[in-house]
Amino acid sequence: MQVACSEFWSEFLTAFRNVVRQYRRSLFGISAVAFGVIALLLTAGFVEWIFWAAREGTIEEGLGHIHIMRPGYLEHGQADPYKYLMPEKSAEISAIERLSAVRTAAPRVGFTGLISHDETTLSFIGEGVDAKRERVLSPSLLISSGSNLAPENSKGILLGRGLAENLGAEVGDTVVLMATTPSGGTNAVEANVRGLFSTVSKAYDDSALRVPLPLAQQLLRISGVHLSILVLDDTAHTTDVLMKLRSDFKDSGIRFVPWYDLADFYNKTVTLMSQQVMVVELIIAIVIVLGISNTMTMNVLERTSEIGTCLAIGCRRLQILRQFLYEGLTIGLIGGTLGVALAWLLAALISTVGIPMPPPPGMSQGYNGEIMLTSRLAVEAFVLALATTLLASVYPAWRASRMQIVDALRHQR
Repeated sequence: MQVACSEFWSEFLTAFRNVVRQYRRSLFGISAVAFGVIALLLTAGFVEWIFWAAREGTIEEGLGHIHIMRPGYLEHGQADPYKYLMPEKSAEISAIERLSAVRTAAPRVGFTGLISHDETTLSFIGEGVDAKRERVLSPSLLISSGSNLAPENSKGILLGRGLAENLGAEVGDTVVLMATTPSGGTNAVEANVRGLFSTVSKAYDDSALRVPLPLAQQLLRISGVHLSILVLDDTAHTTDVLMKLRSDFKDSGIRFVPWYDLADFYNKTVTLMSQQVMVVELIIAIVIVLGISNTMTMNVLERTSEIGTCLAIGCRRLQILRQFLYEGLTIGLIGGTLGVALAWLLAALISTVGIPMPPPPGMSQGYNGEIMLTSRLAVEAFVLALATTLLASVYPAWRASRMQIVDALRHQR
């Protein structure tokens, strides 16, 4: 074992000296690897930041981390919402809120109905929310006019900007909400427009409103809620908390659904952009392979006489093969390390300055993008550099090991 390790280090050091000796040609290969790694990491880091921003934005706009509900509500709740009501406060919810990773549990009631202002009546999609807890659940909700819901104003509601425009209502106006009760009758309540909100979905803003939970329960003549949405201290804790809840409350008759099972648009976006990053990785891998293969082939041609001399004095063909493979691996190690280091520096610099981004559909303001590099991305890029340089070195190394001694010694004579 010690002999094998000693032989490996001896051959590797020889390969390193050969790379340094041929520094001009080696520099070309190292540059190709480094620039490939930098391009890959900056691209993947920007996409990673987009994933993070989209995920956190989706969660902070009201989706939360984990939904607590009755079994069957997701599948059949639209058809019969009152069948799946659960208590607003219970021993299970109180126990869950005491978990260290849980910031709050926000109750919510979903309903539909009609809203009237003056001579205009429109249909709406409504949510009854706890005004205080909702500020924790939806901190990024954009109030474009007026103010957010408040516990002290039990009649104040929020309208989507599109719904308010279609209704002809402004902040401070009085509107009438009408909805169907569990008994099949119709009930109505008066409310005041406290504010207008906007989201990234114009279709949602054209039909959505939010009301204080007591007002929604009064309108619907119910005492329970459809959901209780958990907000955690960190999105990364979602899976661990979910497993604990499902284990501790498996016989409680309630269901726990994580945010990633509900964020369909986010999941499709991640799938699409991940495939695009894979294409970029493939292109960069091809560029590295071509660059290193050309470097190693020229290296073999220039050192033909040297290879013949080594074979003549007793070097095995396998040693020649390993020698050139180690040289390619050395170029990959140096180029990959240099690329990762420079990519971290460039990512920090670019993130500090910011990448100006246009406003998303339905929004009026742009934002600054960043590059988020992670250890996983760095390791993947480094492994890609090593794998591609090693692959690119296989044919030139095999070609060098198969040379005929006589022909190699006569080369350029």
